[in-house]
Amino acid sequence: MSLSARLQQFFARKGIQYRELSLAPVVNLDAAIISAGVTQDNVVRGTLMIDISGVVMMVHTFTSTLDMDAVREATGRQLQPLTARQATRLFQDCDAGFFPPAGAAYELQVLVDNDVDSLSRAYVCGGRRDSLVVLDRDGIAMMLQDAPRAHLVIRGKGDNDRRALTLGEVADKLQRLYRLPPMPALALRILRLTADTESSARELADLIEYDPSLTAQIMRYARSALFNYPGEIQSVQEAVTRVLGFDRVAHIALGIASVRAFDVPRQGVLGMDSFWRHSLYCAFLCQEMAPKVGADKGLAYLCGLLHNFGLLLIGHLFPGEFRELNELRESNPEASMQSLEHEVFGAADQQESFLSVGHGAIGGILHKLWQLPEPVVKSAGVHQQHDYHGEHENYVLMVQLANALLKPRGIGDEFNADDSADLAARLRLSDTDLAALEESLDIVGGELDQLAGLLAA
Repeated sequence: MSLSARLQQFFARKGIQYRELSLAPVVNLDAAIISAGVTQDNVVRGTLMIDISGVVMMVHTFTSTLDMDAVREATGRQLQPLTARQATRLFQDCDAGFFPPAGAAYELQVLVDNDVDSLSRAYVCGGRRDSLVVLDRDGIAMMLQDAPRAHLVIRGKGDNDRRALTLGEVADKLQRLYRLPPMPALALRILRLTADTESSARELADLIEYDPSLTAQIMRYARSALFNYPGEIQSVQEAVTRVLGFDRVAHIALGIASVRAFDVPRQGVLGMDSFWRHSLYCAFLCQEMAPKVGADKGLAYLCGLLHNFGLLLIGHLFPGEFRELNELRESNPEASMQSLEHEVFGAADQQESFLSVGHGAIGGILHKLWQLPEPVVKSAGVHQQHDYHGEHENYVLMVQLANALLKPRGIGDEFNADDSADLAARLRLSDTDLAALEESLDIVGGELDQLAGLLAA
């Protein structure tokens, strides 16, 4: 049997008829759906919420996202999402992340979205990563028997049948409909300087020292324990020549200056504080991987640092939708960002529906317009595509693996597990290499957190 023990007992006790759909082991529900080749609209999942009175499982369709205002109205409670660790403790007989939407089997309170009752067939997790369970209408009703119903989700499904836009069309619409932020003048000057192979450390230092705020941030960076420089650093030029090197200073300065193009709130899991933390950790890991995979360290660092600029652009252009996306991310940790972005931007009657291509593609388009190096463009543009094969693949894979290693630490905008072993194998990194990366994170994490706070301020 590929069902969890408690779900199997629950189905037997209720007399629920079901069919198992066997799969090769997968890392999350998104992957299970793709592997099974089933329609997302017929998948039912449970989102776990908690307050001081206990846990509630919200049962809804996979393509929908909870409306927290509606949840509060239906329950009269200020519920918050469970952490992955809390959920794992509740579902000890299940594989992590594969929790059946049958809360009654685990003696949990259940609340069901009205749309679930309209399904004639449903696919649900059975507690294992190598199967899905298929239920007919009667089976769904019996599994959710006695659970109250309410309208819990933000909106119905998007129009999944519409023709997908090409990135060229998306770029054209972005430029035509919105005033995209130009690259800040200082960032542009830094970019041009780095493109000149004859540029000197003195020229870079002079350019940075033109901006007192940027100077202070670079100096703090150079003096941090990350580099353990034993002497005093009195100037940006000394930071370049004695500690950081030309490329590292240029790239961090470029990132700091470029972020000034965006007006995005600091708070929230997608806010500027979290953005900088994610970016610095990702850049650090990419730089550490680069020598092992034959990539340029400076370019790898820049790919990691700038790969998530699409989120900043969305926040800058659509502050209301960005707040909604931020709330959805916090309340649906098991969902992929692509599915949440589709919820916010994917409705066919919205002018912004083309933004449902995802923040990665949007960021890649912006980097292309800003004329950043092609590996940076590609790493931003396709980092959400886990089956990517093509140009600058190693840089994309480094960003993806860095993000995968950061997820268990709660860093980034995605929290559903990745297949780190597969990504590492494609980069020809060994288990020893992965262990060394994890150890490096343990050593420098405090410093990166401190730097992130300084850069976001």
